[in-house]
Amino acid sequence: MTTLPALMYHSVSTVGGPLRDLAVPPHRLTEQLNALSDAGYRLVGLTEALDLAAAGDTARTVAVTFDDGYRDFLTEGVPALQKAGAGATLYASVGHLGGHAGWLGRYAPDFGPMLTWAELDEVAAAGIEIGNHSLIHHPLDVLSPAQLRDEVVSSRDQLEQRLQRRVRSFAYPHGYNSALVRRVVERSGHDNATEVGRRPHTPSERRFAVPRFQPTPDHTGADLVALVSQSAATPAARLRQCAQPGWRMVRRLARKAGRELT
Repeated sequence: MTTLPALMYHSVSTVGGPLRDLAVPPHRLTEQLNALSDAGYRLVGLTEALDLAAAGDTARTVAVTFDDGYRDFLTEGVPALQKAGAGATLYASVGHLGGHAGWLGRYAPDFGPMLTWAELDEVAAAGIEIGNHSLIHHPLDVLSPAQLRDEVVSSRDQLEQRLQRRVRSFAYPHGYNSALVRRVVERSGHDNATEVGRRPHTPSERRFAVPRFQPTPDHTGADLVALVSQSAATPAARLRQCAQPGWRMVRRLARKAGRELT
C-alpha cells in the first residue's frame, strides 16, 4: 500500500443551507461504502488502517472516520457500516455529548442531537473505534498552552474512564493543528491524529497529521472511488496547506479581539 486514503464524514442525514456538505444521507452513505467495497477496498477505522500499513500490509485500504458524534451515527451510520462490512472511527466531541453541536451556532439544530454517553458506549460495543475530538471543539492552534492541554487531556481521560477503552486516535477540531498541538496530542497518550488535508496519506508521513478526503451528498459511489484513487495532493489542497500559518495568525488575532473564526 503506497498511499492510504481516509474519509471524513460528519452527520448521516440530510441538511440544507451553507453546511449541507457536512451531512451525507443514509442512502448516499450506503452507496458510497458499497462502491468502495465492490472496487476491492477494505474499509476500516483509522488506527487499524495505520497499524496495517505499519505491518507492511499492501492490500487496498480506506480509513473511514466520522467527526463530532451526532446521534444519527448510531441510528443510521452503524447499520450502513455493518451492511457494507465496514469498520470506522468515530471522533467524539466530549463536552457536547448529550447536547448539540454548539460550535455550529444557529445551524446546530439542523444536525440534531449529539450522542449521549450511553449511546456512545453502544457505538463502541458495535465494534467502532472511539477517538477523541477534544472537549468543546475549539480550534486548538490558537489556544494558550494550558487551554490546549485541558482540551486534549481532559477529553481523553473522560473517554477512557467512561468507556473503559484505550483511546488511540485524535481528530483536530476544524482540522487545525501546529507543531505544539501535535506534540501535546502525542504526549497525552494518543498514537495517531488526523486533520482535513484533502489528499491521501503516505506511510512515510507523520502519524499525527493524517489527511482526509471529505465525501459530500453530491458524491456518487463512482465519484468516491475516483476520489480515493488519487495518488497525490491536488493544487488546491497544496495551496490550503501553504496558507495555514498565515490563516492561523489571523484567527489568533481575531480570538484576542473577542471573535472566533473557523
